[in-house]
Amino acid sequence: MKLALRIAYDGTAFYGFQRQPDVRTVEGELIRVLKKLKIVESPEENDFKGASRTDRGVSAFFNVVSFIPSERADLARPEVLNHHLRDVWVLGVSEVPEEFHPRFWARSKTYRYYLVNEGFDLERVLECARLFEGTHDFSAFARLEPGRDPIREVSSLRVLPRNGYYVIEVTGKSFLWEMVRRIVNALRFCGLGLLEPEEIREMLSGKYRKKVSPAPPENLVLWHIEYPGIKFKTDDRGLAKAKRDLFERYSRALTRAALFGDCLVEL
Repeated sequence: MKLALRIAYDGTAFYGFQRQPDVRTVEGELIRVLKKLKIVESPEENDFKGASRTDRGVSAFFNVVSFIPSERADLARPEVLNHHLRDVWVLGVSEVPEEFHPRFWARSKTYRYYLVNEGFDLERVLECARLFEGTHDFSAFARLEPGRDPIREVSSLRVLPRNGYYVIEVTGKSFLWEMVRRIVNALRFCGLGLLEPEEIREMLSGKYRKKVSPAPPENLVLWHIEYPGIKFKTDDRGLAKAKRDLFERYSRALTRAALFGDCLVEL
């Protein structure tokens, strides 16, 4: 039997997803609790895999890990796991086929970036956003790794206006390192009149002298991963713990934003 966990986490509490010696990571926190409860012996022995290795500071509302449990598979429930986890929440569990791999079985991934409105020209932002859809060379919008093909397809890029900010929602099959954050910064530069649509077109054809720098990671969240035929089951107590923790973070951030907002109004 193999199990898959749908997880969410506050990326600002970790040094990224992938386990590393001497620093706190999402993967490390999950393995710590799974070993403590004797659900797994080790990540190698139990075939522990993750869907997306998010960078330091990047959060997730929908990431997935899978493993083959050793003994106490009955304890791999949101109610139990969320009691022991910190800054990570299990939002669902699914029994999956032995050949399931959370990265390779994903049909698409959707990221959301929360971008404060700096007085953008929305029409220019939308014009530039449309240019990113389709298959392009994203070399100018990524931190390239040796051997990775820079050609990627963005199936959808939506700009969703909110009160005082925009949600930039990007969907695709796979992404390069820092690709979404660099796309977001390109849209920001377009909205401020610092980058022209024609420059974006040239960059997407592989012609560029300078890359676009990445936007800060703290406003990025892995929002959804689509798995055909896979359903994640949850329980009320596990969700209640996640909701309490998320509301605490929300209320703390909201009151700080209100404090600084009043300061700006008074200046």
